[in-house]
Amino acid sequence: MTTHNLIGSYPQAPAREMSDVVDAALIAVDARMNTAVDSEVPVLRDASRHIIQAGGKRVRPRLLMLSHLACSGDSIDDAVTISAALELVHTASVVHDDINDHGVLRRGRPSVNALWGRTFALLTGDFLFTKVYELMAPYKDLNILLAEATVALVEGETLQASAVKEKNFTREIYYRIIGLKTAALFRAAGAMGGQLADASPKIVNALGNFGYNVGLAFQIIDDLLDLTGDNEQLGKTSGIDLEQGRGFAAAHGDTEAQDMIDALKSKALQSDTLHEGRSRAEQLVQLAIQELSILPDSEAKAGLIELAHNVINRSN
Repeated sequence: MTTHNLIGSYPQAPAREMSDVVDAALIAVDARMNTAVDSEVPVLRDASRHIIQAGGKRVRPRLLMLSHLACSGDSIDDAVTISAALELVHTASVVHDDINDHGVLRRGRPSVNALWGRTFALLTGDFLFTKVYELMAPYKDLNILLAEATVALVEGETLQASAVKEKNFTREIYYRIIGLKTAALFRAAGAMGGQLADASPKIVNALGNFGYNVGLAFQIIDDLLDLTGDNEQLGKTSGIDLEQGRGFAAAHGDTEAQDMIDALKSKALQSDTLHEGRSRAEQLVQLAIQELSILPDSEAKAGLIELAHNVINRSN
């Protein structure tokens, strides 16, 4: 089903219009999320809209939309709804993250936790997760893909907390964690975009692999920025991962020094940790781009390649 009300009908949009389609679709995603979180309970509505309206990179919806268009999909309105659900999963997870991490800044604004407190932040995250059910109810197999990714996200966060508590935050466990908590949702974005366009299983799998590798690279760069950036640059509380004994530097550093944050940060900055992390992220992006060889050239495919490069060439 194509959309007329939100962004117009764009079946087989010409290349010159592709960026306009994506930009309009992302605006529609934000509108869909804001509508979805309407509630007669003011704190749920206000806290949800506070974090949604703070913006964000919207990289997951962009990945889904470009994947759909790269497969000649024209179900833009459905892609908007599914992208809204996907982004609400991510948004719910960061609301819960700020409770666990005592984060006071998110997307350049005070966190939900900082403004409404832990109890209402927890309930707001739960509310966002449950709204995903409503949005995804019509989509059957796509709903299964998103549900699997959401389960993986929770498993990854739990594995991370366990590894930190047990002081067993190794490189192997780090990559397993980020594969679950971050890359699985990126994988779902690529696969759902292709499947919505009725792409072949091989193409859906390739787009899923593309998303997975981009997601791994995204999280590695995020962890490195947590090490080098400040609150204003990142738009969130910096240094939390290192302080709590997790992230790329913690996994690649001296585990005996993880309770000495300043020493570990100094050691990471003076060692090859940053170079190693960036090199690994660049390798993952190249692996991701190779997956796209199955697709014909198009502006949407070029957009996916650009998205992958932007993931590692960002400052926040």
